[in-house]
Amino acid sequence: MAPLSAVSQPRASVIIPNWNGLRYLRPCLVSLQAQTYPSFEVLVVDNASSDGSVEAVQREFAGVRTLALAHNGGYSGGCNAGVRQARGEIVVFLNNDIEAEPTWLEALIDALDRHPEAGSAASRMMLYDQPTHIHSAGDLYGIDGIPESRGVWQPYGEPYDRECLVFGGCGGALAYRKNVLDEIGLFEEAFFMYCEDVDLNWRAQLAGYRCVYTPDAVVRHHLSATGGGKLASYYVGRNTLWVIARNYPPELRRRNRQRIRSAQWRVAREALRAWRGEAARARLRGQLAGILSAHRWREYRRDLMARRQVSDDYITSVLT
Repeated sequence: MAPLSAVSQPRASVIIPNWNGLRYLRPCLVSLQAQTYPSFEVLVVDNASSDGSVEAVQREFAGVRTLALAHNGGYSGGCNAGVRQARGEIVVFLNNDIEAEPTWLEALIDALDRHPEAGSAASRMMLYDQPTHIHSAGDLYGIDGIPESRGVWQPYGEPYDRECLVFGGCGGALAYRKNVLDEIGLFEEAFFMYCEDVDLNWRAQLAGYRCVYTPDAVVRHHLSATGGGKLASYYVGRNTLWVIARNYPPELRRRNRQRIRSAQWRVAREALRAWRGEAARARLRGQLAGILSAHRWREYRRDLMARRQVSDDYITSVLT
């Protein structure tokens, strides 16, 4: 298999944040060696790993750029550091625990070329251990403030075999035009990990940029191989509420506040039933942290709403 070459003027930059994930990072990079799309670079951003990831990549994968951070900035901080070093006009975020089919990148780029109205393109993410079942066919966002992976746990087939516009894409395998990121900003690093992609997709929608899901851009995901557990539960609990506090248009939020409250109470009730589990208690702590800290985003939300380019009716049309 040919090594990844250092392209002098790549059109796309694939950014892979990594933290002690060498076991999965190797097959991820091997899958990128087989890509049919020629004009791309790969940048591995290492979040202060202790498993020798940087040295292994430099030794085994000639042409891959590495950026070793002095501290763990999480998914959001790692991706942002990579974007600042990226040379491509299209930035592609890729989890280190993903293996891409050979035509994956070519399909993503083609989707953006065919859809100038789209600021981003979402991959078809399949479960590695259940290769016929979906992890994400684009992301949805509920009117009740709950984000969802479209088609999750479902066998691949209709309607997920058709290209369509979606609310956003899962950050595990998601392409963005770099000029869009220059306009709407990068991931919010306070999120650290989880829901930062939902937050970014909200900003893109509010700025008037669509997201196209392309079923031909296929990756296989070792689900929660480098995350999960009580840490993930805490951040999901907190960050779900932060997304609402930062992005949900105020009038729409007032109109749908009962649905939003009911959804959060449902999550809390399920966690209380599983109180003996560490993940359940962490989810409740995250919800509490989100409620107590939501006020920090008031000024940010006021500025974002002043700059938005779409109406409440449009936003309602893209929510589920």
